[in-house]
Amino acid sequence: MAKLIFDHSGEETELPDDSPIAEVCEEAGVPFACTEGICGTCVIGVEEGAENLSDPTPEEEDFLGQGVKDERLACQCRIKKGCVRISF
Repeated sequence: MAKLIFDHSGEETELPDDSPIAEVCEEAGVPFACTEGICGTCVIGVEEGAENLSDPTPEEEDFLGQGVKDERLACQCRIKKGCVRISF
């Protein structure tokens, strides 16, 4: 099981390895609009554990730029394993 920690509240949510994080993030208050990686509404900061997230999608690289590790689009991310702490 992987663990997603929300920096603002300290809330921790366990997810099966390789799970999308969008639904959990939305429940925690991350705003969403298009859910397709185009609008950028769901930008999150990755405070710890970036290596435990899936590789950035082409949509994320188009919006955030290539090589950005400390920001992701929640609608595009999967948590592979381990622990990830995010902010929004």
